[in-house]
Amino acid sequence: MANFLTLNGKRALVTAGTKGAGAATVELFRELGAKVLTTARSRPEGLPEAFFIAADLTTGEGCAKVAEAAHQRLGGVDIIVHMLGGSSAPAGGFAALTDDQWQTELDLNLLPAVRLDRQLVPGMVEQGGGVVVHVSSIQRVLPLPESTTAYAAAKAALSTYSKALSKEVSPRGVRVVRVAPGWIETEAAVRYAQRLADQAGTDYEGGKKIIMQALGGIPLGRPAKPEEVASLIAFLASDRAAAITGAEYVIDGGTVPTS
Repeated sequence: MANFLTLNGKRALVTAGTKGAGAATVELFRELGAKVLTTARSRPEGLPEAFFIAADLTTGEGCAKVAEAAHQRLGGVDIIVHMLGGSSAPAGGFAALTDDQWQTELDLNLLPAVRLDRQLVPGMVEQGGGVVVHVSSIQRVLPLPESTTAYAAAKAALSTYSKALSKEVSPRGVRVVRVAPGWIETEAAVRYAQRLADQAGTDYEGGKKIIMQALGGIPLGRPAKPEEVASLIAFLASDRAAAITGAEYVIDGGTVPTS
């Protein structure tokens, strides 16, 4: 066995791969030799069109468009990384969430993975191998009731779905794993921390401390970097992790107080 990590020759689809941990995953996968197709609602400047498909994955039509592009441009996939996720729900706790807001959270955090897997995993089964990585969140076990109840519930549903899928397709050669990040220091997170800092009359480091306190503390003392999340995903997607399936890997600096 080679003594280094490689994804040489692998065909990968990474959703939401133009920013944050998604962009870091796309970059690392390509460095490791994978042929990567990524997707978002719009293509950023500088990203070759051949490696990108614009689509709205919160719709069935958007998922079908991406699946078709994966077949046409890659000839199928060996790895799927479901990075897409987020929340636009208002603050105010459970009573502030309407049916439409609940549906929006499910459409963003659960159903894209369900739809794309339904269209692409059968091809993995047919070819006798593949890896599916569902990116969940520590909030599935550590929700923030003021603002992320629906997001956390959708990510919990994603995790349960992922476990069920792993039990179904792992005997046929397809590994399914979950990665649960805590707070990641993405571009959006930096802007949020700076906004909190401005409101509190402190600096960026002070803004970070406000977020960490809201999470109950991060023993490591800092958020994860996008590149660190990407490294974990790359290992799990590689042949070096060939005996791993059905498991969830937390990368949160120790935020969740119990395993």
